Amino acid sequence: MDYFRSIVVVAAIAGIVAGIGMTIAQQLVTVPMILKAELFEAQSASDGSSPATAAGVAAHDHGAQSEAHGHAEQAGAHDHGDGWAPADGIERTAFTLLANVVTGVGFALLLVAASELFGGLAGWRQGVFWGLAGFVIFTLAPGLGLAPELPAMPAAELGARQIWWVGTVVSTALALWLLFYVKSLPATVLAFVLLIAPHVIGAPQPASHESPIPDNLHHSFIVAVVLTTLVFWGLLGGLAGYARERFIGHA
Repeated sequence: MDYFRSIVVVAAIAGIVAGIGMTIAQQLVTVPMILKAELFEAQSASDGSSPATAAGVAAHDHGAQSEAHGHAEQAGAHDHGDGWAPADGIERTAFTLLANVVTGVGFALLLVAASELFGGLAGWRQGVFWGLAGFVIFTLAPGLGLAPELPAMPAAELGARQIWWVGTVVSTALALWLLFYVKSLPATVLAFVLLIAPHVIGAPQPASHESPIPDNLHHSFIVAVVLTTLVFWGLLGGLAGYARERFIGHA
């Protein structure tokens, strides 16, 4: 019982710290881009113009941060209608922090439990490698087909995207297991088939990619999300390996 309790403690420590770190990185890097996107969305909705025209007009109006917050509130009302959504500022940040911590603990439990099947994490260095594997499985591979999206960007039907995402995660995880733990020619061939199969099938795409969001803002957002998520997984794995060594040891 103490062994399983220690696993939960290790996952909780890693998940909470990594979730806090992820929230700080988002506030510094990705949140300003989301506010800009909400500004373009609000401008497009208020003008009733085409996405290209709205983007051109909004580009002249998003200098002040207070204006960005004002338009973001309009965009939130446009998005959520009568539904509830956290208010901008402290409330929105607090719910983001809560979501990141819960997600971090969940991923940490998955990472630690999976690593225990192969002998456990022997220190923070091995934990970082497992974290990088998690990044490849849950972020990099699915992101090749379903890039991170900003507000007002079109997307395919949710159910189809979820099915493709889950299939990609499972096939990528199996491929990494075959590459690093089976180590035979047939296993290697099968691993590469599993890696490319989801992308040969292709992720579900919307009927049109037209949106009021400028391409350069979307590209910058993709890079920012990938980098912040890479830091999250590296921190999560490293912390899990360090805490595992302290609380469980090499048994």
